[in-house]
Amino acid sequence: MPLIRPWAARPARFSGPVSEILRWISGAYLRLSGWQMQGDWPDLDKAVLVAAPHTSNWDGLMMLAAAAYYRVKLRWMGKKSLTEGPFGGLIKALGCVPIDRSASHDLVKAMGQAFAATSHMILAIPPEGTRSLTRQWKTGFYHIAVQARVPIIVTVLDYGTKAIRIAAIIHPIGDYDDDLALIMGHYDGAKGKNAAQFAAAA
Repeated sequence: MPLIRPWAARPARFSGPVSEILRWISGAYLRLSGWQMQGDWPDLDKAVLVAAPHTSNWDGLMMLAAAAYYRVKLRWMGKKSLTEGPFGGLIKALGCVPIDRSASHDLVKAMGQAFAATSHMILAIPPEGTRSLTRQWKTGFYHIAVQARVPIIVTVLDYGTKAIRIAAIIHPIGDYDDDLALIMGHYDGAKGKNAAQFAAAA
């Protein structure tokens, strides 16, 4: 199992000058904003990344900055229509995995196939599914990880301490309740930008 040192913030392997420029810009932005990175990036080619708390539109910007700092390209699920038309190629290049929501299909199975079709994919999913207060996380992130047979990277965007943490790597055993309790334990005391809208702290 990859080792995560909570006091360090080692990035992924060097992946070229463009990635390094983005890392420098993102690192400068995070430092000037008063944020710190905690936890080494695990040496994984494929994983589902849990992105929480998710209470504000700013969360996406912070996660993209953190990903650039770690030299990681995040993938995310989006409507198929986003990847069509004149800007479709750009949207795909930015990490969108197109999902046909108009068709009757199994999303979990489709994402399992998407993982199988590539050698590298870090799929970021906000399990709350909304920026509003929700008392129960959506289970899709977990079932996708099980279907694809990939680990779950637990990340914490904590506005209370202004730290973005790589908290843990969970290898799902297929028991959602047990694994969720283990995952949620890493969010004890964490605060979202809109603190009252994060269920773990509400």
